[in-house]
Amino acid sequence: MSEHLRFAKTCKAEQQQALIRLALANPLNAEILRRLPDLAMPQAMLVSGCLYQSAWNGLLGHDPERGILDYDLVYFDDSDLSYEAEDEVIQRCAAAFADLDAEIEVRNQARVHLWFKNHFGLDYAPLANAAEALERYMSPCNAVAITLDANADLQVIAPFGFDDLFGFIVRPRGDGSQISAQSYAKKTKRMKAMWPELTIKPLP
Repeated sequence: MSEHLRFAKTCKAEQQQALIRLALANPLNAEILRRLPDLAMPQAMLVSGCLYQSAWNGLLGHDPERGILDYDLVYFDDSDLSYEAEDEVIQRCAAAFADLDAEIEVRNQARVHLWFKNHFGLDYAPLANAAEALERYMSPCNAVAITLDANADLQVIAPFGFDDLFGFIVRPRGDGSQISAQSYAKKTKRMKAMWPELTIKPLP
């Protein structure tokens, strides 16, 4: 087995610790998570690309920040679904992270159903919490988050496990019917160019 695949079939606990270690080797991930408690964002999580792409980079011996376009920080607040309320949080985060050389995208997951269809052409039922959003991500390897518990300890959420992430496999979630074909093609093309070690599975 190639060295970069060394965690592909290990136990879940070992994979989880490997993900934390590799994700935090990216100093931007580490710093965003360090500041998270001060932002008072309900159910706040750092999610997706900045985590699994940092892991791929580390396993391949690349700079941990290589190829990461943005850092997705999500939260869940259904007490006010207005754009103005979300924008207030976005601006608060922009000020808190102004010194970091990173594009940090902040989104309230309680609002996703309000704009998703216009953006992607697919229906999107309201979410019950932030973690549920991971179950609707494009690919199982995308569906990963790091958050902080009440004691500020790191917690990993990965509803589909870690085998695809550490196996360098990108496949459509489920039967692919709830995935934008255009978006999948665009994202996987870029992924393959940046990380040629990936195996890309086509939409059914």
